Amino acid sequence: MTKPFTLQIGDAAPSFSLPATEGGMYSLDDFADASVLVVFFTCNHCPYVIGSDEQTRSTAEKYAPCGVAFVGINSNSAATHESDDFIHMVSRMSEHGFPWKYLHDESQAVARAYGALRTPHFFVFDSSRRLVYTGRGIDNPRDWTKATTNELEDALEAVLSGRTPSVALTNPIGCNVKWDGKDAHWMPPEACDLVTR
Repeated sequence: MTKPFTLQIGDAAPSFSLPATEGGMYSLDDFADASVLVVFFTCNHCPYVIGSDEQTRSTAEKYAPCGVAFVGINSNSAATHESDDFIHMVSRMSEHGFPWKYLHDESQAVARAYGALRTPHFFVFDSSRRLVYTGRGIDNPRDWTKATTNELEDALEAVLSGRTPSVALTNPIGCNVKWDGKDAHWMPPEACDLVTR
């Protein structure tokens, strides 16, 4: 049986060791104290990222006192979008001061390990670092002020209360990950929607 491209509910969080915009290196173990870990794949240029970053900021700040940590990972190829390179990552964090570590996955190995499909794509892990939710944050990431649902916060509320999220899978909404050496719209052949309608 072929292994699914994207992590399945209940899967363990893949390890990583990646450089951050402030100059350090961070691994999965560096977030061991977090009661819940949100790993999300993001970038610098995508209008869905830019349109929803303030909602993501609000969620990260709201749940930080509950022990929830956020980690943003940029896996986009700078050969496809130069503005997604590390220098621009540093500039963006300096300008916006987002409340998460912003890590660079230049090799794209971490995006492959998690099965990142789009930017943004969220993965929520419980205290045992098992996946409890993956997909979108909100239903209108291009303009967060028009969102009518927030599946990310719904999932966080559930796991922090010791419950299983009622919705564990949604399709991420955004630009596809920009894979090195591929057309800007290319998706790995084994990638697929998380939810079919």
